Amino acid sequence: MKKIVLAYSGGLDTSVILKWLKEYYQAEVIAALIDVGQKENLKKLSAKARRIGAQKVYVIDARQEFVRDYIFPALQAAVLYEGRYYLATSLARPLIAKKIVEIARREKADSVAHGATGKGNDQVRFETSFRALAPDLKIIAPWRIWNMKSRQDLINYARQHRIPVPVTKEKPYSSDANIWHISYEGGILEDLKNAPDDKMFQMTTPPEKAPDRPENVSLEFVQGVPVKLNNRALSAVKLVDELNRIAGRNGVGIVDIVENRLVGIKSRGVYESPAAVVLYSAHRELESITLDRETFHYKEMVALRYAELIYYGLWFTPLRQALAEFVASTQKVVSGKVVLQLYKGNVKILSRSSPKSLYWEKLATFEREEIYNQQDAGGFINLFSLPYYVAAIRRDYGKR
Repeated sequence: MKKIVLAYSGGLDTSVILKWLKEYYQAEVIAALIDVGQKENLKKLSAKARRIGAQKVYVIDARQEFVRDYIFPALQAAVLYEGRYYLATSLARPLIAKKIVEIARREKADSVAHGATGKGNDQVRFETSFRALAPDLKIIAPWRIWNMKSRQDLINYARQHRIPVPVTKEKPYSSDANIWHISYEGGILEDLKNAPDDKMFQMTTPPEKAPDRPENVSLEFVQGVPVKLNNRALSAVKLVDELNRIAGRNGVGIVDIVENRLVGIKSRGVYESPAAVVLYSAHRELESITLDRETFHYKEMVALRYAELIYYGLWFTPLRQALAEFVASTQKVVSGKVVLQLYKGNVKILSRSSPKSLYWEKLATFEREEIYNQQDAGGFINLFSLPYYVAAIRRDYGKR
């Protein structure tokens, strides 16, 4: 292997990996920093990579593409893994892999590398994406090769080679951040009896410490995509950033779950997803008045499978792309405005409206109206219940 492109984050794992790759393979290593909204000092991390020994460092701003082409399609599909996880890390990995492949092509590299462990989901997400996009490239997964077995081994290696160590006793967990969330796992969180420490959170005020007055926000959507926040048209990145701040200061977005990893391990994760929680709530309300019943219900079933595909790293697959086209077709009518109230971690819907709304007050009212003939319901119920009526007669259920 002569030239390796490493998906570099600047954290403990990939910093050690950068040095290890150079020593083990005696190859050129190119570090690729992909900005998906992690809000770190990328110039500082780039300089760090060069000090460790990177031949080149790429810093790619992929925030707009991440929100536009990955986050918003997931929002339109209403995907949630196991009902609670907003899939932020899962969505970022295929985009990062795509950018790594683009750099590898530009640099005529023969290999790509990542820092995912052999026990997690990210190894699958990275490598499935690499194999789908560039089957000719060799893939290096150091965690499955070297003799280091723990975070402490990495810390020892880093200190031996004078690599700055970002994991300390004050921060005894692993963290991953992007514009859609910050995740925390490992360390003190591995004991399920340990509640998350409030000092850990970076985006979200603990609900009990949030303001005592509720705050209202309005969101406007065009074909399932949010375009305005509080009546201001914003770019995709600015809208999510601003909503993260608003929802975060009101204690919205903390999720603590035990999830089933693809590799068969149950893992505890704590997430901050302020904007995601609010956008999902608003989008669902808009769908409730713009989609017909059968489409709405079928789309809920699709969302379960779609979420699994994303979680499993199967973004660049025919099935995922086919489901995306189905979802996009449903979103043509999902335009309108939703007003929500945020208060100490809770999200309350205040109003929803749409020029494409199927809600008809004259039909839904309990007051006098001339549209719905209640006598029709009798015949409908007779036909609807006919199979069970016949079964009761034929099997003599009624006499039991």
